[in-house]
Amino acid sequence: MSSPGPEPDGVPPLAIGELAKLAGKRPSLIRYYEQIGLLPQPVRVSGQRRYAAGTVHTLAAIDTAQRAGLTLDEIKALLSASSDDRSAIDRLRVMAERKLPEIAALIERAELVRGWLECAARCECPNLSECPLFDEPSLPAVPRRRPRPRSRPDVVTSRA
Repeated sequence: MSSPGPEPDGVPPLAIGELAKLAGKRPSLIRYYEQIGLLPQPVRVSGQRRYAAGTVHTLAAIDTAQRAGLTLDEIKALLSASSDDRSAIDRLRVMAERKLPEIAALIERAELVRGWLECAARCECPNLSECPLFDEPSLPAVPRRRPRPRSRPDVVTSRA
């Protein structure tokens, strides 16, 4: 089988190793994203995956959305929209509005924890049993998160 020609923008398709290097991701993560439908199935040349150069941008968008707190399912819903789908931005706004209270609560808790830690750093108590910091009722417990099922526990995203 002959190799595919260059993409419409003149850039030849990328092998998975090239894509992984350009995007700063592991090939296994790219394959996982294909498996769950975040990335389209690439064309194959002699059995090897070949990706459009725009896949680098898609991987960066996935990474940004994850860092913003979106789930892979939410990201998939956004990425599945066509480029002329004006309702996609509305869905993004709805997701953002839903996430904002969660983030506000996390920030509030982080500020309380920072204050507690600053007090602890200045603590001059002779021992822990006499330290009033451990009697502090305003320090909230760590919220319990629902465990997310992961079919690929060995896949870890890199953060650049």
